[in-house]
Amino acid sequence: MEQIFSYGTLQSKEIQMQVFNKLLAGTPDQLMGYKIKDLQIEEEFGMEDYFVATPSENPSDSVDGIVFSITTADLAKADLFESNAYKRAQVTLKSGITAWIYIES
Repeated sequence: MEQIFSYGTLQSKEIQMQVFNKLLAGTPDQLMGYKIKDLQIEEEFGMEDYFVATPSENPSDSVDGIVFSITTADLAKADLFESNAYKRAQVTLKSGITAWIYIES
């Protein structure tokens, strides 16, 4: 199993059904030393506003989210879902869990 940390759209039950064809069970967690910033992504119908986790110079900054256990196949589905504006990286969460996260590419 893989761990994935979501701080945005993958927390949505509708998005989970669209991407994974099932609902995910997760646990709240935090990513320390990161902050959220706005990101504009060009979509089919124009520019859309999203946000992205980015490393912070302040180690007390944190991003709240949920860590989900998913299969390797589900991780590949998440990769396809996320836009090219994001890249997948491994991080250690406040709980000590090592998880994948999508950050600014």
